[in-house]
Amino acid sequence: MNLQKALLISKDPQLSRLVEAALPQFSVQSASTITEGLSCWSETSPLLVISEGTPPTLDPLFDYAKQLPSAPPVLVIGDHHSIKDAVDIMRAGAADYLTKPVSPADLQAAISRIIRQSPPVTSTAPQDPFAAIVSISPQMNLMKHLAREVAVTDATVLITGESGTGKELFAEAIHTSSLRARGPLVALNCAGIPEQLLEAELFGYEPGAFTDAKRAKPGRFQLAEGGTLFLDEIGEMSQTAQAKLLRVLENRTVDPLGDTQSHKVNIRILAATNEDLLAHIKSGRFRLDLYYRLNVYQLRIPPLRERPEDIEPILLIFLERARKERGCRVKAITPSALSILRSHTWPGNVRELHNVVEWLTITCKEEVIQPHHLPSSVIAHPTADYGPEPKSSLLAFGLSFQEMEKKLLEEALHKASGNVSEASRLLKMTRNTLRYRMAKHHLS
Repeated sequence: MNLQKALLISKDPQLSRLVEAALPQFSVQSASTITEGLSCWSETSPLLVISEGTPPTLDPLFDYAKQLPSAPPVLVIGDHHSIKDAVDIMRAGAADYLTKPVSPADLQAAISRIIRQSPPVTSTAPQDPFAAIVSISPQMNLMKHLAREVAVTDATVLITGESGTGKELFAEAIHTSSLRARGPLVALNCAGIPEQLLEAELFGYEPGAFTDAKRAKPGRFQLAEGGTLFLDEIGEMSQTAQAKLLRVLENRTVDPLGDTQSHKVNIRILAATNEDLLAHIKSGRFRLDLYYRLNVYQLRIPPLRERPEDIEPILLIFLERARKERGCRVKAITPSALSILRSHTWPGNVRELHNVVEWLTITCKEEVIQPHHLPSSVIAHPTADYGPEPKSSLLAFGLSFQEMEKKLLEEALHKASGNVSEASRLLKMTRNTLRYRMAKHHLS
């Protein structure tokens, strides 16, 4: 199996072991100095760079990255717990910043986030940031046109739409098309962080601000200095955090927890929600004055059911990626199968379509998708009453797609006594594809 390459610049053997454990699908090359690391970088073209250091010593690293047409993301690990160091490092071009001691969970989470948000660029030609949003429908093409127009301004943008429609893709494209593109894009999912921790994540804190605050930590506002802060699921923000966010939007200052001084910030705010904020305002869950501050310019991303002509090009893109990454044999879809997909209501939108394609890459053994290959969830009309789910259906087990895939792999490996070749034969997939999916589910 061809492993992706990563570069670690550190003299710490413990950190080296930690990084190798966090990157099982990578070949990690180590260098002890920045000079040695730059030499390795030029020779190996890594997908990810992890380096210890402070702002002055890391300057050559970021200077080299700026010269490349397509530079890999850089994760910096520092010894100092200074907010200034963190902000300077993020401004210089780091994708993320951690301080020692680093836990395996924090390192794994940071690496996963960086790799997910920094897809490799295969072309040195100038790219349209909105090209990643695949569409041929007039509705989506209009949205992309409007987003391009507002991107070059510094206006606050509220992106609305159902879950899975691509709000985060629009936020990334707006930032990349803006005058702040050289600055960082910092994202925060307001629904993914407990209410009691949200303020600390947004505004940062000083040592001693609360019981577990043993060292200073910059907030997302400070990390986004000179760039864009993307607040996803803004409707889930607590009333206290809403009041503080309103003050930032009005005064452009932040007050880290435990700090007696306010700090000026120069950022642009993009916000997104899949909820009805006007209904939240009526029920008292969301502030009307904050809504007006956020809703300077609104983009409503239409759901997939309103643009069925986009289903085929999106599906073909997903299939192409699957062929390149895992050797999937599926190449096309018949008109009758496509008609079924177009009639589906897609409550999960593009995210649901992606899951259906992933399911097809496992279950479909032919090159062209036929109607009988499609999962029952998209074949059955959502409003029709077909009675209880047949007991023979896999859905009766109550497992997610990922759990079902893992159990299928485990069963094949057990039946083959751990022999990968035999297991791949039972599953009717290549050994490389099986090894990829084994690594995905941490199966040895």
